[in-house]
Amino acid sequence: MNRRTLLAASTLLAAPALRSARAQAQVTMRLSHQFPPSHHNARVIAAFAEDVKQRSGGQVEVQVFPAEQLAKAGENFPGVARGAFEAAAAVNFQWGTTIPEMNAPTIPYLFTDFPRIQRFPGSDAATFLNGLLERRAVRNLMWLYTTRMSIFTSNRKPIVNLEDFRGLKIRGLNALTDHALTAVGAAPSAMPGPEVSPALQSGVLDAGLTDVSAAVSRRYYEIQKFGTVAPYFTVISHVYVNPRWWAGLTDAQRGFIEGAARKAEQDQMKVTEDTAAAAVGELRAKGMTIHEQTPAESATWRAAMQQPVIDAFLRLAPQGGPRALELLRAIPAA
Repeated sequence: MNRRTLLAASTLLAAPALRSARAQAQVTMRLSHQFPPSHHNARVIAAFAEDVKQRSGGQVEVQVFPAEQLAKAGENFPGVARGAFEAAAAVNFQWGTTIPEMNAPTIPYLFTDFPRIQRFPGSDAATFLNGLLERRAVRNLMWLYTTRMSIFTSNRKPIVNLEDFRGLKIRGLNALTDHALTAVGAAPSAMPGPEVSPALQSGVLDAGLTDVSAAVSRRYYEIQKFGTVAPYFTVISHVYVNPRWWAGLTDAQRGFIEGAARKAEQDQMKVTEDTAAAAVGELRAKGMTIHEQTPAESATWRAAMQQPVIDAFLRLAPQGGPRALELLRAIPAA
C-alpha cells in the first residue's frame, strides 16, 4: 500500500471520529421564560443568547423560548431540576414559600436605591440566595434587575396620601407584600397581570398596581386616569440552570456562558432604568395624569407599609430571613 493510499484510508477512518468530536463540542441550552418578546427582560435574554453564540464561535447555542412557549411559569423550576430542559428564568417572588428569602427585595422601600441595586450581582446577598437555590437542585446563572418603579393607578382620584387607600379594592402582588396594602386600609386582591385590566374595567378592582413599563404595554392609559409612580419595591429576575448539565460542560463552555451572563447583568441595569423613564413619559403623552412620589411621601408610605411586611416575611422565613435582610441592607449605596 503506497503513501497516498495510506493517507486516504486514514482520512476515512478518522472522519467518524472527527464528526463525533464536533458533535460533542456542540452544546444546546434551552432557556424557558414567561416574558413576552417585547419585554425588556426578554430583549436582554435574547441578546445574551447571541453573545454566547459569538463568544463560543457557535460551540454553545442558547435556544430561548419566550412567553411560556416551552413550559408554563410554574413548570420551569421542576423542568430544570429534573433536566427536561437546561435553563429557565423567574422573578424573585415567584419562589413564594418554596424559598421565602427570595421575597426580600419586594419588601416595600427596603431595597429600591439604584446604586445599591447595581451592586447586587456578585454581592454577599446574591451569594446567599444562590446557595438557597442550589439546595433546591438548580444553579443560579445571573440576576436581571427588572423594576424598582411601581405605579398605583385609579380612575376616581389620584392615590397620593395614605388616606386615599382606605376601602380601595386594589390589585395585590402576593400574600406577603399585600400586608402593606392591608395596613393602610386597602383591600388587595392578588391576580396575574393579564387579568388586571379586565378587572379594572368591570369594577372588580378600583385601583391597579403594576410595574410602570407594564402599565404601558398593557395600555392602562386607556382605562385609568391617574397614576402615582413610586419606588415601592424591587423585582429581580434570574436565570438558573440544571447543575448536572452545567457540570458536564467544559471549562471553556462554562466560561463562554458566564462571560455573557456577567455582561447581561450589567446591560440590564441601563435597559431597565431607561425603560422605566420612557414609560413615565409615554403614559403622560397618552393622557394619564402622573404624580411622581416625592421623598417625603415615600418616607410616609414606608413608615406605614414596610414593617407589616417585614414582620410577615420573618414569620415566613424565620431562619434565613434575618440574614437576607442583613445582607441586603449591607450593600452600600456608594
